[in-house]
Amino acid sequence: MPVPVNNESLFSQGRTASCIGGIALISLLAFEAIAVAAAMPAVATALGGLDFYAIAFGGTLATSVVGMALGGEICDRYGAARSAWLGLAAFIAGLLAAGAASDMYTLVLGRLMQGLGSGLLGVAIYVGMSRAVPPALHPKLFAMFAGAWVVPALIGPGIAAGLVHAFGWRAVFLAVAAVAPVAGALLLPALSRQAAPAGADKPMRWRRLGWSLLAAGGALTLHGSSHLPQPEWIPPVLAIGFAVAVFAARRLLPAGSLRAAEGLPAVVAMRGLIAAAFFASEAFVPLILTTRYRWSLAEAGLALTAGALMWSVGSATQARLRAEAARRRGLTAGFVAMAVGLSVALVAAGLSLHPAWVVAGWALNGLGIGLSFPMLSVLTMKLSRPDEQGSNASALQLSDALSSSIALALAGMLMHALARPAAPPDAQPILALSALLALAGAWVSPRAFHATVRHPSRSGPQQDGAGSGA
Repeated sequence: MPVPVNNESLFSQGRTASCIGGIALISLLAFEAIAVAAAMPAVATALGGLDFYAIAFGGTLATSVVGMALGGEICDRYGAARSAWLGLAAFIAGLLAAGAASDMYTLVLGRLMQGLGSGLLGVAIYVGMSRAVPPALHPKLFAMFAGAWVVPALIGPGIAAGLVHAFGWRAVFLAVAAVAPVAGALLLPALSRQAAPAGADKPMRWRRLGWSLLAAGGALTLHGSSHLPQPEWIPPVLAIGFAVAVFAARRLLPAGSLRAAEGLPAVVAMRGLIAAAFFASEAFVPLILTTRYRWSLAEAGLALTAGALMWSVGSATQARLRAEAARRRGLTAGFVAMAVGLSVALVAAGLSLHPAWVVAGWALNGLGIGLSFPMLSVLTMKLSRPDEQGSNASALQLSDALSSSIALALAGMLMHALARPAAPPDAQPILALSALLALAGAWVSPRAFHATVRHPSRSGPQQDGAGSGA
């Protein structure tokens, strides 16, 4: 069925304040993500913590799993505003702790707090704006959110490099902490004025929050396994961490997600695959360019800028695809473009080709995720009843964060295992892993459009994990 055409503006009918606030906060979160990714090589060098490079990103994603689960429950029962308030407070606290860190351990702890806050904030923005905007405008809404990455993508790496050069790496975290309250003040009043959610009379699902803690613990165990003092301990601890994460995911995600069953489970599975493919490799692209090619932080940030800009181009393209057949093809094409782009970057780094090939591959990867990522958000809202929107938005982002954290843990182990004295870190296997994940997403993608109308009532996460085959 074609998506209904609606030429109404996102900024009409009293939605101006909420849309401006949403853009501002998404832009800030985008700036923080891009700036920290660009500055992290300098942070790891200054604190002597290259071994903790992966967990500085993956640990943040692991704790965001808890924030997302908690945010989904709060949004469905108390409204998006309460989740946004809590998330903003935790996010700022984590930024301050990271900015004041004297060693890599403290910095990682601050990043863990940031993850909790960003999980709460992400679900609040997603649910609050979805409730404020008519469903026919959801493709434009998520395209607008993707567009909110454009300016941070253009200026983020350069500002991060400038802050590091002028004031030191701490300024990257502290500057974001100073601006965050301003961005929050634009959105929070609009969210506070929304009507009580449909699930306000439902009790909190504390068991679900417990499973999110277990999932985060499993992911963090994976990250910690490569730092064990005895090498023989690594395989069993690795197996335990992976088993715990998967066991908890079966109870957090919609039934059938781990086997990508038709409809919403396939959407949730693809969100995990696409996020893992992109974010596991994004963390290491600046490291490849600064260590293998001796680029400066500002030069390496150009790759992140190119990828984010092309993400916006891909997102704007998918917003123009209205017929279901066109959206089906666009979803698959996005995953294929990611796999090709990552392969180009992999070959270029492996053969020591000109670094422009690495940047070009990453840009194509950005175009691919721009095509596919917003479609998954639209499909999730289409499959969800009003009283399930918070839970399903939470499940989508849980899949995103948990899969990315596990992929980053595997990336960290690969880098640790392949490390050689006086040699640059070998990130090529990480690019190969990401390309394989993107290909898996392309294979699963046809299942996303099945059962979108027939089974909307089965979209909610299951408490007992029934039907979630591995």
